[in-house]
Amino acid sequence: MNPVSMPLKTLFQQRPFCLSIEIFPPKSPSSDDLLWENLSRLAPYQPAFISCTYGAGGSTRTRTVELCQEIQRRFQVPATAHFTCVGSTTPELEDWLDYAQAAGISNFMALRGDPPRGETTFRQVAGGLAHANELVSLIRRRLPEVGIGVAGYPEKHPEAADLPSDLAHLKRKIDAGADAVFTQLFFGNRSFFQFRDACDAAGIRVPIVPGIMPIVEFGRIRRITSMCGAIIPLELAANLEAAKDDLAAQLDIGVEFAIRQCQELIDAGVPGIHFYALNSSSACQRILDALNARPAEASA
Repeated sequence: MNPVSMPLKTLFQQRPFCLSIEIFPPKSPSSDDLLWENLSRLAPYQPAFISCTYGAGGSTRTRTVELCQEIQRRFQVPATAHFTCVGSTTPELEDWLDYAQAAGISNFMALRGDPPRGETTFRQVAGGLAHANELVSLIRRRLPEVGIGVAGYPEKHPEAADLPSDLAHLKRKIDAGADAVFTQLFFGNRSFFQFRDACDAAGIRVPIVPGIMPIVEFGRIRRITSMCGAIIPLELAANLEAAKDDLAAQLDIGVEFAIRQCQELIDAGVPGIHFYALNSSSACQRILDALNARPAEASA
């Protein structure tokens, strides 16, 4: 099998630990160049795959496929294209899947998606889909052999009534054919471990991969956590607040915290770590260097 065509299920079967990196489509040619520079620095750490998001409402979905193609061409690493329900009818979703497959994409991250810019609630379009489990079913039906990742929320999806109902929705995504769960960012490992135990109790038997966003700027991470509901521990927040006028110090604090967080997760046997890299390599490189890139058994 061509390495770039390897689906998620096979990747996790063949590797004891799957490092993955998430990027987003840049908005300018100069940002494109910077992205490739940063990915060139991360590629030597041998990520199992690199995933690419697209804008709210699917505003960059064609660009996402183009970037995934280029990732696979440059680095010979599988690329995973994000795919949502937002703003599309089912026939339009099917057409995009066919387009992505024809472009050589074998892995998809199936998400309901965020509302378009300027809107606060998700709206199902006439003839479209309303939930991620429906999208998983569509992908699995149309492209049976591809890999499908889905999102999980250790601290609950902001729209979910409670953790049990959120977990029940995750189980529907798995039952529809998802191969792995990649969590929303979090900073408290206890929340992840409780979530992992709850998944096991619910009969979810696919890899549960923690999503880590290294803190490089306190103001930015506060904006992000305010939208996704992730909780910043009080001590970490206090340390970052004390360094609010020093970006270099904020980066150091964020990296040191992430190193400890990731090491504890690795020691607890996670099947991988999914880094939300925000198109930058510096924090991830420092973390991976401190962790010796991967657990020892994964470097063979």
